[in-house]
Amino acid sequence: MQNDQNKLNIALQRAEAHFGRQTRFSAKGPMHQLIATILSQRTTYANEKQAFDNMWERFGSWENIMLAPTEELTKAISTSNYAEMKAPRIQQILKQIKAEKGDFNLDFLREIPVEEAMEWLMALPGVGYKTSTFVLLFTFRKPVLPVDTHVYRVTQRLGIIGKKTTEAKAHGVLLAMLPADAAELLNFHKLFFKHGQRICTWSNPKCRQCYLTDICDYYKKKSFAV
Repeated sequence: MQNDQNKLNIALQRAEAHFGRQTRFSAKGPMHQLIATILSQRTTYANEKQAFDNMWERFGSWENIMLAPTEELTKAISTSNYAEMKAPRIQQILKQIKAEKGDFNLDFLREIPVEEAMEWLMALPGVGYKTSTFVLLFTFRKPVLPVDTHVYRVTQRLGIIGKKTTEAKAHGVLLAMLPADAAELLNFHKLFFKHGQRICTWSNPKCRQCYLTDICDYYKKKSFAV
């Protein structure tokens, strides 16, 4: 029986053969990445982008977004799900950053240790591990690992992480199994994201199209049940 590390290595190799190596970091600035990640929660990329573009076109600066009537900001980001919750959170985040730093420049995160950067970001209202890792990996190329719902679902179904491993704990478990290298972590995240988004979907996973069925716990149990 293959151990978890072997499964991860095999899955990563096959995913890369299927989708190609993933090398594209984000061109967004750190503030853009931070707020876009908030908008992306439980929302498609197209709707997230539309929400951000609408917001920026309407207000034009972080200062104006921070000071805008919350109802107007909610309308501007309405293509993002739960806009009524995200609008006040975004404004709270902006207010805290402005109060602590005097402006909205997050470039200082590039120069400080990963743990310190994570701690600072996670002290912002409503910002957790996933959002922090997106900013630090995609914008600053620090060796952290975002685990979104797709990465979590795929690694759990394969049996790389256990059923009782929470999404929060999955970050550390998976990070310990991968090289502490930003390029390798980006490749892993994007490959498993694409696999979860296109093949190992939450509803009606496309097992007949999958190249991982021979190492997948979920598929084996599903097959036995048929």
